[in-house]
Amino acid sequence: MTALAPADAPRVDEAPETSESPLEGFRIGVTSDRRSSDLIEALERRGAEVLHAPALKIAPVQEDMRLIDDTRAIIEATPDLCIATTAYGMRRWCEAADSFGIGEQLLEVLGSCRMFVRGPKARGAVRAAGLADVGISSDETTATLVDMLLAEGVRGKTVAVQLHGYTDVRQLERLRMSGATVLTVTPYRWVKPDGEDRLPRLIEAVCSGNLDVLTFTSAPAVDALWSTAHEMGVYKQLIDTLKTSVTTAVVGPVTAQPLLDAGVTPLIPERFRMGALIRLVCEHLALNHVRRLDTRSGNIELRGRSLRIDGQPVELAPAPLLLLRALLGAGGAVLSRESLSELLELRGSVHALDMTVSRLRSSLPDGRLVETVVKRGYRIRV
Repeated sequence: MTALAPADAPRVDEAPETSESPLEGFRIGVTSDRRSSDLIEALERRGAEVLHAPALKIAPVQEDMRLIDDTRAIIEATPDLCIATTAYGMRRWCEAADSFGIGEQLLEVLGSCRMFVRGPKARGAVRAAGLADVGISSDETTATLVDMLLAEGVRGKTVAVQLHGYTDVRQLERLRMSGATVLTVTPYRWVKPDGEDRLPRLIEAVCSGNLDVLTFTSAPAVDALWSTAHEMGVYKQLIDTLKTSVTTAVVGPVTAQPLLDAGVTPLIPERFRMGALIRLVCEHLALNHVRRLDTRSGNIELRGRSLRIDGQPVELAPAPLLLLRALLGAGGAVLSRESLSELLELRGSVHALDMTVSRLRSSLPDGRLVETVVKRGYRIRV
């Protein structure tokens, strides 16, 4: 899955390569459509298992007559100011205008107005089109750009705004309330993928805890996830899981906003770039979701769903794996039968807990690793 639309994401090889696989054992969800293969390849190259479910896709420009109608309206209005929000949006806008024979008119109009850009990538696209900008947002947000325009005054002026698939209604309203005539153009629009059932399966994976991280590269994808979860009747469960056991990671603050509005706090890289996002996910999982412990049965490393004892892989079913993760997290301290039963959602069933412990022991090279403490519970034999 910010000041960047998904299509503006740079090459994902910004994240440094390592000789190991920092994401081995972890399952990561990807909700982006365009250029998703770049992100997926980068995650898999680092050892992750990826579950891909495009939340939305970009409508073909040939089908978007509203784009052309809005472009003609802007050409006719000859705006005084123009805001360019994304590099991909600017390129697609110019290409669409060219395809309908109005590209030169558009560039002439944009060349005669004062151009403001939301970030360095949008600036690059503006300049590549032979245009010049007069201002750039310091934090790559539309709000800061609007602050700049309001500071110099917009009353009686016409402002054209190139949107990026997720309309910041508040910023447009600020311009209108200050006396500006605002015209907008959306070079790419989001639509639901046709005949796809992958998003419901992704939501089910999140709700069941079978995902470690869920990534987003656009705010509309978050909204699409919420909408689908409501349709499935699992919205509350989804939000609760994202608040507790499944981490969300986004490419920047604009993408983060729908998550924050729902009470979910995502990982946000300092640099709003795909490579920085991948690096942050690696660091977060390494610091918070890798368990290592020296025991009498050998050196244990648990990375997500990947268990190694003295370097040798050990396969565990989900319930025994969850049990072992809890015991490793205790570092040799005793965990009560009651707390383990609650963790496994066994509703106090002593027999079910005993069976899970038995399955765990039988799957381990040395079953004595899990020690019974009479009348108290279980612990790892350190």
